[in-house]
Amino acid sequence: MPELIQPVKKGAELAIEIRETVPEPGTIAVWWLGQSGFVYKSRFGTLVIDPYLSESLTIKYEGTDTPHIRMTECPLRGDEVPGVDLVLASHKHTDHLDARTLSPMLGANPSAELCVPEALIHHSEKLGLPSKRLVGLDDGWEYERAGFKVRALPSAHEGLDKDAAGLCLYLGFVVEADGVRFYHSGDSVVYDGLAENLGPGPFDAFFLPINGWDPRRRVPGNMSAAEAVELANTCRPRWLVPHHYDLFTFNTVPVAEFIEAARGLTAGVEPVVLRCGQRWEIRS
Repeated sequence: MPELIQPVKKGAELAIEIRETVPEPGTIAVWWLGQSGFVYKSRFGTLVIDPYLSESLTIKYEGTDTPHIRMTECPLRGDEVPGVDLVLASHKHTDHLDARTLSPMLGANPSAELCVPEALIHHSEKLGLPSKRLVGLDDGWEYERAGFKVRALPSAHEGLDKDAAGLCLYLGFVVEADGVRFYHSGDSVVYDGLAENLGPGPFDAFFLPINGWDPRRRVPGNMSAAEAVELANTCRPRWLVPHHYDLFTFNTVPVAEFIEAARGLTAGVEPVVLRCGQRWEIRS
């Protein structure tokens, strides 16, 4: 078996860096946790989106014909992420809404709240996540905590699916904090109306998946690297950050595909390829 990709920082070293980082005004510090997981820290608080920091899926699918074989070592565990004020989970899939990550994270951060799609409140409760700390979101709904203003919008993984009550099953998030504005798509393809749902710019950063869609994987797909670049060229954020790759061997693409596609980015949009556990800063 190939050796695991090693995070730039992991464990106590990474946790200490997150805890001790004090961003300057107008700055958001960002750490990639792997897959679609990120930590965002402003001078006012800490936000985490779509963390998967366990081996839940590897255990679940061990011995099946769809093994979830890790490519990158887990950088830290849920209870090691310090100072968390707010967590966003974009949809039901375990690599985005993982009880083995979120229960310890909420336990170690007793004032933190967890936002999930309103359609998944009961599902989240069944996972054992604390009802009193759950906040439901749906298309156009907003929530603010610790200086992070969040607006939810639909994502399409691969369709714009809703439950029987008309609530979105997949969400993305436009987040504003300390003068910085960014979009985290969760899992999504580029659908008609996405740019309009995002609203007018300017955006500082887009965080978009790049693993694309392949029916042989037997899992819902996302936008490809080329499609992520096309969306960025339409909306013109200052930076484009890829995610959703290098976690599971069966559901990834080489990041070189994004690097090549990014050659087609319009002037003023810069690619940022992070390594797991690496810190980066968005400055307004």
